[in-house]
Amino acid sequence: MPRTASRTPPPLPEVAPLWRRLMAILYDYIVLSGVFLLVAAIAYSLFGRAIQYGFGRALFQTVLFGLAYTYYSYFWMHGGQTTGMRAWRIRVLSADGQGGITPWQALLRFFVAIPSGLLAGLGFLWMLWDPRRMTWHDRYSESQIFMAPWPAKTKPAA
Repeated sequence: MPRTASRTPPPLPEVAPLWRRLMAILYDYIVLSGVFLLVAAIAYSLFGRAIQYGFGRALFQTVLFGLAYTYYSYFWMHGGQTTGMRAWRIRVLSADGQGGITPWQALLRFFVAIPSGLLAGLGFLWMLWDPRRMTWHDRYSESQIFMAPWPAKTKPAA
Protein backbone atom coordinates (compact mmCIF):
# COMPACT_ATOMS: atom_id res chain seq x y z
CA MET A 1 0.00 0.00 0.00
CA PRO A 2 1.39 3.41 -0.90
CA ARG A 3 2.04 5.72 1.94
CA THR A 4 -0.12 8.83 1.90
CA ALA A 5 1.36 12.09 2.98
CA SER A 6 -0.54 13.77 5.75
CA ARG A 7 -1.47 17.26 4.80
CA THR A 8 -1.20 19.84 7.48
CA PRO A 9 -3.27 22.96 7.03
CA PRO A 10 -1.33 26.12 6.25
CA PRO A 11 -0.53 28.25 9.31
CA LEU A 12 -2.97 30.98 10.26
CA PRO A 13 -2.05 34.54 9.33
CA GLU A 14 -1.01 36.82 12.17
CA VAL A 15 -3.97 38.03 14.26
CA ALA A 16 -4.42 41.81 14.13
CA PRO A 17 -3.63 43.57 17.42
CA LEU A 18 -6.32 45.47 19.29
CA TRP A 19 -4.80 48.90 18.58
CA ARG A 20 -4.98 48.34 14.81
CA ARG A 21 -8.59 47.25 15.08
CA LEU A 22 -9.47 50.37 17.07
CA MET A 23 -7.69 52.67 14.60
CA ALA A 24 -9.58 51.05 11.71
CA ILE A 25 -12.85 51.62 13.60
CA LEU A 26 -11.90 55.30 14.01
CA TYR A 27 -11.22 55.64 10.26
CA ASP A 28 -14.52 53.95 9.41
CA TYR A 29 -16.31 56.20 11.89
CA ILE A 30 -14.98 59.24 10.01
CA VAL A 31 -16.11 57.80 6.66
CA LEU A 32 -19.56 56.90 7.99
CA SER A 33 -19.93 60.31 9.65
CA GLY A 34 -19.53 61.96 6.26
CA VAL A 35 -22.10 59.62 4.71
CA PHE A 36 -24.50 60.22 7.62
CA LEU A 37 -24.15 63.99 7.30
CA LEU A 38 -24.90 63.82 3.58
CA VAL A 39 -27.97 61.63 4.18
CA ALA A 40 -29.11 63.93 7.00
CA ALA A 41 -28.80 66.99 4.75
CA ILE A 42 -30.83 65.28 2.02
CA ALA A 43 -33.48 64.04 4.47
CA TYR A 44 -33.77 67.45 6.12
CA SER A 45 -34.12 69.20 2.76
CA LEU A 46 -36.88 66.76 1.74
CA PHE A 47 -38.76 66.33 5.02
CA GLY A 48 -37.70 69.24 7.23
CA ARG A 49 -38.13 68.81 10.98
CA ALA A 50 -40.24 65.68 10.50
CA ILE A 51 -37.05 63.61 10.85
CA GLN A 52 -36.58 64.89 14.41
CA TYR A 53 -39.80 63.59 15.96
CA GLY A 54 -41.87 60.44 16.27
CA PHE A 55 -42.11 58.10 13.31
CA GLY A 56 -39.92 60.31 11.12
CA ARG A 57 -37.10 60.09 13.64
CA ALA A 58 -37.43 56.31 13.99
CA LEU A 59 -37.42 55.91 10.21
CA PHE A 60 -34.39 58.20 9.83
CA GLN A 61 -32.43 56.31 12.50
CA THR A 62 -33.35 53.00 10.86
CA VAL A 63 -32.01 54.29 7.54
CA LEU A 64 -28.72 55.33 9.18
CA PHE A 65 -28.42 51.96 10.92
CA GLY A 66 -29.10 50.19 7.62
CA LEU A 67 -26.42 52.29 5.90
CA ALA A 68 -23.87 51.33 8.56
CA TYR A 69 -24.74 47.65 8.21
CA THR A 70 -24.56 47.86 4.41
CA TYR A 71 -21.16 49.59 4.54
CA TYR A 72 -19.58 47.00 6.82
CA SER A 73 -21.19 43.87 5.39
CA TYR A 74 -20.48 44.82 1.76
CA PHE A 75 -16.78 45.44 2.35
CA TRP A 76 -16.36 42.46 4.67
CA MET A 77 -17.86 40.11 2.08
CA HIS A 78 -16.09 41.70 -0.92
CA GLY A 79 -12.38 41.69 -0.16
CA GLY A 80 -12.63 41.55 3.64
CA GLN A 81 -11.59 45.17 4.21
CA THR A 82 -13.44 48.40 4.93
CA THR A 83 -11.70 51.70 4.19
CA GLY A 84 -10.27 51.81 7.72
CA MET A 85 -9.17 48.19 7.60
CA ARG A 86 -7.37 48.78 4.31
CA ALA A 87 -5.53 51.77 5.79
CA TRP A 88 -4.36 49.73 8.79
CA ARG A 89 -3.59 46.60 6.75
CA ILE A 90 -6.06 44.25 8.44
CA ARG A 91 -8.65 41.93 6.93
CA VAL A 92 -11.59 39.88 8.17
CA LEU A 93 -11.52 36.21 7.18
CA SER A 94 -13.25 33.06 8.32
CA ALA A 95 -11.84 31.87 11.65
CA ASP A 96 -9.69 29.26 9.90
CA GLY A 97 -7.96 32.08 8.00
CA GLN A 98 -8.67 30.44 4.65
CA GLY A 99 -11.37 32.56 3.02
CA GLY A 100 -13.82 35.41 3.12
CA ILE A 101 -16.93 35.57 5.22
CA THR A 102 -20.50 34.74 4.28
CA PRO A 103 -23.51 37.08 4.51
CA TRP A 104 -24.61 35.22 7.66
CA GLN A 105 -21.19 35.74 9.28
CA ALA A 106 -21.30 39.45 8.35
CA LEU A 107 -24.75 39.80 9.92
CA LEU A 108 -23.68 38.05 13.14
CA ARG A 109 -20.41 40.00 13.27
CA PHE A 110 -22.17 43.36 12.88
CA PHE A 111 -24.89 42.73 15.46
CA VAL A 112 -22.60 41.20 18.10
CA ALA A 113 -19.98 43.96 17.63
CA ILE A 114 -22.52 46.52 18.87
CA PRO A 115 -22.77 45.15 22.44
CA SER A 116 -19.05 44.30 22.29
CA GLY A 117 -18.36 48.02 22.03
CA LEU A 118 -21.25 49.38 24.08
CA LEU A 119 -20.45 47.31 27.17
CA ALA A 120 -17.40 49.47 27.90
CA GLY A 121 -15.52 47.75 25.08
CA LEU A 122 -15.46 44.49 27.03
CA GLY A 123 -16.15 42.44 23.90
CA PHE A 124 -13.06 43.92 22.24
CA LEU A 125 -10.88 43.70 25.36
CA TRP A 126 -11.79 40.02 25.60
CA MET A 127 -9.15 39.30 22.96
CA LEU A 128 -6.41 40.23 25.46
CA TRP A 129 -7.27 37.12 27.53
CA ASP A 130 -8.59 34.81 24.84
CA PRO A 131 -6.12 32.05 23.85
CA ARG A 132 -6.92 32.56 20.13
CA ARG A 133 -7.09 36.38 20.54
CA MET A 134 -10.72 36.50 19.45
CA THR A 135 -13.27 39.18 20.38
CA TRP A 136 -16.87 38.31 21.19
CA HIS A 137 -18.00 39.08 17.64
CA ASP A 138 -15.07 37.07 16.22
CA ARG A 139 -16.16 34.03 18.22
CA TYR A 140 -19.86 34.35 17.57
CA SER A 141 -19.50 34.90 13.82
CA GLU A 142 -16.68 32.36 13.41
CA SER A 143 -14.54 34.99 11.70
CA GLN A 144 -11.45 36.90 12.79
CA ILE A 145 -9.37 39.95 11.96
CA PHE A 146 -5.93 39.05 10.60
CA MET A 147 -3.03 41.12 9.32
CA ALA A 148 -3.25 41.63 5.56
CA PRO A 149 -0.16 41.17 3.41
CA TRP A 150 1.65 44.23 2.13
CA PRO A 151 0.66 45.27 -1.38
CA ALA A 152 3.42 44.24 -3.80
CA LYS A 153 4.76 47.71 -4.62
CA THR A 154 4.50 49.28 -1.16
CA LYS A 155 6.31 46.71 0.96
CA PRO A 156 8.98 48.43 3.07
CA ALA A 157 12.58 47.47 2.47
CA ALA A 158 13.91 44.89 4.91
